[in-house]
Amino acid sequence: MNSGATRPPSMFQQIGGEEPLRRLVNAFYDIVETHPDGAPVHALHQHGFGVAHLREAQFEFLCGFLGGPRYYAERMGHSNLRQMHAHVAIGQEEVVSWLRCMVHAIEATDIPMDVAPKLMQHLTRAAEALKNRP
Repeated sequence: MNSGATRPPSMFQQIGGEEPLRRLVNAFYDIVETHPDGAPVHALHQHGFGVAHLREAQFEFLCGFLGGPRYYAERMGHSNLRQMHAHVAIGQEEVVSWLRCMVHAIEATDIPMDVAPKLMQHLTRAAEALKNRP
């Protein structure tokens, strides 16, 4: 085994770290709150704590999920995505809404376009895993 081998950059590193990720999350929630594609996701959040606190929670979660600092896990003691969303009825409409909003957010920010498809692959797998109703 080659002990000098370097690991490929994490998705967190590929998108540029915390500042681009924070811009992405803020753009995402701006879209959720204002764009028609975000209506199903926005409706889900109206039954919970609202959208405001989610900006920081999603930023913290995505940092760790994408291979950066594990802020969410440090604060909450876990980062189990299914456990976090178990109380939320998530079907195909909500998954599609979330993913469309994320595509819009990527397009609205400075996420490198060569990284965007790989980022969406990660996010699509996670979003699809959250479906808990038909």
